[in-house]
Amino acid sequence: MIEVGYVEDAIGRGYDFLNLGAIIVNLTVSIMMTFDELMAVYGPVLKVIEAITVAFFAIDYVLRVWTAPELYLNHSRFRATLRYLFSFNGIVDLLSFLPYYLPVFFPAGAVAFRMFRVMRIFRLFRLNAYYDSLNVITEVIVSKGRQLLSSIFVILAMMLASSLCMYSLEHQAQPEVFDNAFSGIWWAANTLLTVGYGDIYPVTPAGRVMGVIIAFLGVGVVAIPTGIISAGFVEQYTRLKKIGDNPNESELRFIKVTIDPDDPWYGKKISELKLSTDILVATVLREGKSLVPRGDLLLKQGDVLVLAAEHFHDDSNITLKEVVLKKNNPWVGVRIRDLAISRMTYIISVKRGRELMIPRGEMILQENDRLLLYTKEHLPDAHPVAMRQS
Repeated sequence: MIEVGYVEDAIGRGYDFLNLGAIIVNLTVSIMMTFDELMAVYGPVLKVIEAITVAFFAIDYVLRVWTAPELYLNHSRFRATLRYLFSFNGIVDLLSFLPYYLPVFFPAGAVAFRMFRVMRIFRLFRLNAYYDSLNVITEVIVSKGRQLLSSIFVILAMMLASSLCMYSLEHQAQPEVFDNAFSGIWWAANTLLTVGYGDIYPVTPAGRVMGVIIAFLGVGVVAIPTGIISAGFVEQYTRLKKIGDNPNESELRFIKVTIDPDDPWYGKKISELKLSTDILVATVLREGKSLVPRGDLLLKQGDVLVLAAEHFHDDSNITLKEVVLKKNNPWVGVRIRDLAISRMTYIISVKRGRELMIPRGEMILQENDRLLLYTKEHLPDAHPVAMRQS
């Protein structure tokens, strides 16, 4: 429920909107509380709203710690909890409510704790989970992290070199302005990042020439991370477009299976079906509704399972055939292991009445048995099997 919910899951979707609303309301109230005129009129109401939203953040944090094993299924409860606690979201969730309550226990640090309340704004990053467009930004920054760090290193190295050069050129002319290398760093940051506050500037001819050169270099250097991020966006949207144009690497085919009381799947959960890894339960149809096939979904009478599997490509010229044993068929009364069939023919199943049986070697075939075979041979009384819904 506390993670981003399925669209048709009313409870999960409702919690999504509740969480999103609490974040927006809390940040709005935090901004309004910075206006003295608003606090004078609505101060008590704003404080109550803040207390309620912060309490919601605390409850949300406890729920996320409790359900951490469901988020990290391959970890033990202890390791899953630790992984959430020390994740970015876990730290932000903790700092979104903890500074509000710490002054109760440590009154002396109330001013310092109030500064940490700004961390609540980082809860806005949870909006990434609700909007794919914001997810693209995160994915671009993560995928281009190394290139961005390299460009930042180049900028920092150039700032340091520029500050030392400018200190050497301007210190004698402006000892009170360029009094040490750190003053040069402030000037280099303003110049390289094209801010240009104008509080520190060179006055000597050599310093001005150096300032022009560094200003030109700054335009190019600052453009490096911009180009990296732009290229990342192009790559990401190109990848998403390819995924949209080619959603499946392999073609899937679907069949539907209706559950009745005699079915061995009746009364079982989806997780208990022990299906092959190549078969997927796409959806469960129940009373006109499409249900998400979660592992704990209990199958009932009348449920229709839509199963998906990769399309069979007949690269070996193998075809499916069905043989109905008539009275005069030479296979009637013969054990399967005694049948005169080649190794190019395989009996998959034997259907006798309503019962579907596994074809064991000692099984004796009877009249009206239906045999399903893989075969490359032509067999009498055999008919190709049409791939249809069952």
